[in-house]
This record gives sequence, C-alpha cells and structure tokens, in this order.
Amino acid sequence: MPRARKGAARRQSKVRWFKLAKGNRGTRSRNWRRIKETVVRAGANATGHRRLRKREYRRLWILRVNAAVRMRGLNYSQFIAGLKTANIALNRKMLSEIAIADPEGFDAIVDKVKAAG
Repeated sequence: MPRARKGAARRQSKVRWFKLAKGNRGTRSRNWRRIKETVVRAGANATGHRRLRKREYRRLWILRVNAAVRMRGLNYSQFIAGLKTANIALNRKMLSEIAIADPEGFDAIVDKVKAAG
C-alpha cells in the first residue's frame, strides 16, 4: 500500500498562511518559513495591541477632560473626586465628548462639582 501524503490539504493549508501574510515586504510574504514566523508574531502583536489601544484612548480622554477642567478653574483629580461626591456617574469617554461637543453642558457639570465639593 503506497504511503499517504498530504497532497491537496498541504497546499490548501499553505494558501491560508500565504493569505494571512499578504501585504508584508520581501520574503515575509514569499518564503514559507518567514511567513509562519511573521503570521504567528502578527497574531501575538494584534492581541497585545488591542489592549494597548484601550489604554491609549483612556489616556486621551483623561487629557481632554483635564484640559477642559483646567480652563474652568479645577484640576483633574479634584474634578473626579467632585463627580463622586456629587453622585454624577459619567465615564471619561462621555465627559470628553461633552467637553468637546457641548461646552455649556460641561460648564453645568463643573458647577455641580464645585457646589458639591
């Protein structure tokens, strides 16, 4: 009985890997060994960078809120502490959006925070 080899399944598997490596430069999109290294590394980076993106957005929102609050005579930590004492449950993303899109509304929030603290 002849030895069974992978045949079409091997080619199909490689085609899937080559599709994942598409867009890379040089041998990273053509050489089988480099493709495997590249695709595995890219998957690991994608996982980590999804987490990093969340961190970076939170930092951006905090920067925006801090700048908006300083223009109104408070600093960020006083503002966040005041929000807690005034029982205003808004997250940093919403606060930054309000600060940009609706300055009058943000002024009202800051006034409530100042009155509470």
